[in-house]
Amino acid sequence: MSKINLTLGALALMFFTLGVFHLEGSAPRSENLQGTSPTVGNLAPELVINDVKGKKLKLSSLKGYYVLVDFWASWCGPCRKENPNLVEAWNKYNKAKFKNAKGFRIYSVSLDTKKEAWLNAIKADGLVWKQHVSDLQGWKSPAAATYLVNSIPANFLLDPNGTIVATNLRGLDLHKAIDNYVASF
Repeated sequence: MSKINLTLGALALMFFTLGVFHLEGSAPRSENLQGTSPTVGNLAPELVINDVKGKKLKLSSLKGYYVLVDFWASWCGPCRKENPNLVEAWNKYNKAKFKNAKGFRIYSVSLDTKKEAWLNAIKADGLVWKQHVSDLQGWKSPAAATYLVNSIPANFLLDPNGTIVATNLRGLDLHKAIDNYVASF
């Protein structure tokens, strides 16, 4: 009897071990595509996404500016409520002089799946800056995976070298963070 129990125990252990290794190899991963963690102090992962005209726009093309990488969508109520704050930040900092940068830009990454809804929201909310991008893949967007975005709105403030200096800034916190880098208005 003990020989049977020992054999059954060994088989159970073997199947358990195989199951763990199988699950480990097939589990969804939350790591980004470039291996760079999108956290404060790290270099921001590159994004190359089509703009409203279908042209590829590299995040790195904005090097030299303070850049707010903003993840949002037209169907996201909290995002739409935050948009007036982004417009205010754009109007305040767009022409400001910065201590060590050319200026301020917003790189808006939409997680929409319908181009018309995305473009209508840009217009309706008065999002007048030019750097609007979307691959129209919604939550399947590689950009969301790269930045580990699992809820929106989400944003990342980058310094002129592309280093993340702050994340998830809302309302006055966004203005306070950017004010630290302004030389004059």
